[in-house]
Amino acid sequence: MWFLPAALPLLPLLLLLGQAPPSRPQSLGTVKLRLVGPGSGPEEGRLEVLHQGQWGTVCDDDFALQEATVACRQLGFEGALTWAHSAKYGSGEGPIWLDNVHCVGTESSLDQCGSNGWGVSDCTHSEDVGVVCNPQRHRGYVSERVSNALGPQDRRLEEVRLKPILASTKRQSPVTEGAVEVKYEGHWRQVCDQGWTRNNSRVVCGMLGFPSEAPVDSHHYRKVWDSKMKDPNSRLKSLTKKNSFWIHRVNCLGTEPHMANCQVQVAPAQGKLRPACPGGMHAVVSCVAGPRFRPLKAARRKESRAEEMKVRLRSGAQVGEGRVEVLMNRQWGTVCDHGWNLISASVVCRQLGFGSAREALFGAQLGQALGPIHLSEVRCRGYERTLSDCPSLEGSQNGCQHDNDAAVRCNIPNMGFQDQVRLAGGRSPEEGVVEVQVEVNGVQRWGAVCSDHWGLSEAMVACRQLGLGFASHAIKDTWYWQGTPGAREVVMSGVRCSGTELALQQCQRHGPVHCSHGTGRFSAGVSCTDSAPDLVMNAQLVQETAYLEDRPLSLLYCAHEENCLSQSADRMDWPYGHRRLLRFSSQIHNLGRADFRPKMGRHGWIWHQCHRHYHSIEVFTHYDLLTLNGSKVAEGHKASFCLEDTNCPTGLQRRYACANFGEQGVTVGCWDTYRHDIDCQWVDITDVGPGDYIFQVVVNPKFEVAESDFSNNMMRCRCKYDGQRVWLHNCHTGDSYRANTELSQEQEQRLRNNLI
Repeated sequence: MWFLPAALPLLPLLLLLGQAPPSRPQSLGTVKLRLVGPGSGPEEGRLEVLHQGQWGTVCDDDFALQEATVACRQLGFEGALTWAHSAKYGSGEGPIWLDNVHCVGTESSLDQCGSNGWGVSDCTHSEDVGVVCNPQRHRGYVSERVSNALGPQDRRLEEVRLKPILASTKRQSPVTEGAVEVKYEGHWRQVCDQGWTRNNSRVVCGMLGFPSEAPVDSHHYRKVWDSKMKDPNSRLKSLTKKNSFWIHRVNCLGTEPHMANCQVQVAPAQGKLRPACPGGMHAVVSCVAGPRFRPLKAARRKESRAEEMKVRLRSGAQVGEGRVEVLMNRQWGTVCDHGWNLISASVVCRQLGFGSAREALFGAQLGQALGPIHLSEVRCRGYERTLSDCPSLEGSQNGCQHDNDAAVRCNIPNMGFQDQVRLAGGRSPEEGVVEVQVEVNGVQRWGAVCSDHWGLSEAMVACRQLGLGFASHAIKDTWYWQGTPGAREVVMSGVRCSGTELALQQCQRHGPVHCSHGTGRFSAGVSCTDSAPDLVMNAQLVQETAYLEDRPLSLLYCAHEENCLSQSADRMDWPYGHRRLLRFSSQIHNLGRADFRPKMGRHGWIWHQCHRHYHSIEVFTHYDLLTLNGSKVAEGHKASFCLEDTNCPTGLQRRYACANFGEQGVTVGCWDTYRHDIDCQWVDITDVGPGDYIFQVVVNPKFEVAESDFSNNMMRCRCKYDGQRVWLHNCHTGDSYRANTELSQEQEQRLRNNLI
């Protein structure tokens, strides 16, 4: 049986399925379509339909714009631009499944339209119809997944794995070299090496989370194979005589995201009458792991400045997923989802050291950004080394907005880390005491983690290792959760994570365990979530609204009480005199996928009598003026006395308002604005002399509330003060211009504390 590529021209069949089709289409609404053929692209090509496990074409008789529109909508586009008759995109092969198709235009699937019935046609392949779809995706179509092209459940190439043969490869983690095994119809089979190519290896490695393949010492493996074949007691020898042990032949171009998109022949053309792999052996593949997945002791090549990554992923809940951002003109920006597909997404994944893409997401499914949209209509062929090698348009050329931000989910290697951590005692699988497996006196043991120094950075690593996304809370006191009996002893202490580790076992920690609280109630715990908020300051608004005010002390009593003035204000002769304030407006957007809520409920909010309002977070932002070498010369802070939805985009409802002791927070997609004319919305620069400075704002500075991305919480501007006037320029969020995409949270914290 052949499995044919889901996005490539059909190749000659070696085996056809000879089942008679039913006389009428069944309106199941689940039939799969694809666009293929010479000159085809993501939104145009020869229209093919998957029926009874086999791809076939559609005849152009009576086919018109209504029918093309139904097909394009089913493929995830907003509609059709036109259709093409007379095999414009090449003649197909195999059955012509549909003829004389008649659609009303409201159908959700082509098989709901009228036709002659499955396989009932008087056409030839010179009449195969093609369609050209509107490249705009409709809102209900959120991603292109590998699983969309895998065909019927009972005839599917489901998984691929490498079975290590040599002793040296068996000790590796992850396994990067071995015999290829394919899961077909629920059973694992090995692939015959006859006709096996490096392109096939590239596809296999991509599925397993590796960016590239390496040459294999086939002569050595042949010697090992021959020795097993000569052994009369070898079980392998008897198994290889059965055709059910083999996948007969695979033919990939190397750009496919999954082997199911390649041409795969399960059995020889003569079936059981001919051996599946005469004189051959199993195909062996060697993959190259990305830098993050190589053994820690392995030598890693240091990248030069010129080779630094020009693409990154943001706001993903798991390793290898996120919104795609590219560095152009020294500024990070997003990619529009127009024309975005699995092939382009795979180029991004491989460039970042992951495997091929398992999902290409549209419509800002992993959050929106605020900066420029650099690229649109990205058209990768699949062989490119970097995304910048692919043809594309400027993002501003076709009306893209940030609700079109593209994202990816990449295949990553199985490191086995998920089996070395677990949660116990929680009310749900997403929370509980953290228990880890470590080596103690040469023996692998399960135990608890000491909660000394346990914070959100460590909790984020634990949740990611568990495959549960982000940490919503890092819990130090877990007396109400019972751990696993026999695993309550602390086996890990002094844990300090930078935030980029794949597992707690990779974080810094004590050698001999030392926990000041001992075991029991002070074991570390977490609560995980698959979505989180992401606060980002509107840098442009800060730059546009900054000005100086000499404000009389008589109007600053409440601000003084709330520590919004410099310490020298304590020594002034109140209420005489004034303070010089650098004032500005701030607009804080929630670009994440969950609402931003205060850490404490209303019962824990603090009443401030002078201003007569509640503080839901005691310090929500830090405002600082720094010298060019990073020394702090003036500071301010903003308590979140009113965290609310000041504005929301059209179609989004405001959910949080402070009036009448209301709930506080910022809804996904909305923003909270603090006008320049309210108390504490300033930095007191009374004691600052003229000069050039850095103006810095940090949102959520103490990490009191978990976010999907802390790297964009800091905003900086260049500031020039001549003693009478002030200018802010080059305002940007902390990660807008940085080429280093992996600045650790520890480094971020040092920057915020001015330890430069």
